Amino acid sequence: MDLPGAGRAPLRRRPLVLAPLLVVAVATALVAALAVAYPAVAALACPRCYNLAETQPRVYVERGATDAQRTTVATVMSAADATIRGFYGDRVSTPRVLACVTDECYQRLHGGGSKGIAILNRGLMLSPDGLNPVIATHELAHVELHTRLGSATVPQWFDEGLAVVISDDARYLAPPGSATRCLMPLAEALPLTTRDWNLDTAAADNAYAKAACLVSHWLTTAGGPAALHPLITALRAGTPFSTLVTITP
Repeated sequence: MDLPGAGRAPLRRRPLVLAPLLVVAVATALVAALAVAYPAVAALACPRCYNLAETQPRVYVERGATDAQRTTVATVMSAADATIRGFYGDRVSTPRVLACVTDECYQRLHGGGSKGIAILNRGLMLSPDGLNPVIATHELAHVELHTRLGSATVPQWFDEGLAVVISDDARYLAPPGSATRCLMPLAEALPLTTRDWNLDTAAADNAYAKAACLVSHWLTTAGGPAALHPLITALRAGTPFSTLVTITP
């Protein structure tokens, strides 16, 4: 008597189809979680998913914006680009810009009470109140610095102070032509450590003014905007920031 299956080809396992489905499910869940926790990051990946339409290369404006509002965004970003190029000599960053013309749009991106936010070196988003050259330049300055630094870092006070100086924000700087751009004696701005900055953000104006004072003072004594290039090169090579930037009253 033949045994069951005798003379037949051996049975082969069916390909496991659950693994790819599991990968897709996990990826979908991660994308959904990202959209909920960090909608601004998700919006950079899919602007149209957040009711934003491309009006210029890499510039996305809220759908429903008027021609005048789209023109404002274009003018503001052109001014910001010119300021960055004027400061550094060129521009290396290519972020996506998400521009909201209504508060509802900005809150969908979790912008909170800010006027603008830089998203690492990937993009920036602007609120209706942030659609002006100062705010746009400030956020673009963050993106430009982070792009140039690569994996290197600088203290938050230097990052914020530099953005204030580049954007020439009159809220935190004395007028051009003043003996110093500081709004307070330099000694009052020192020391401004990361811990101090985190504590000082409760009084944001004071923190930004201190940071702007320190950075403007360093730039003046180091030789101006050109001093940033060797600083960035040294930081990328691994030299500690604290050995490159020293500020004394």
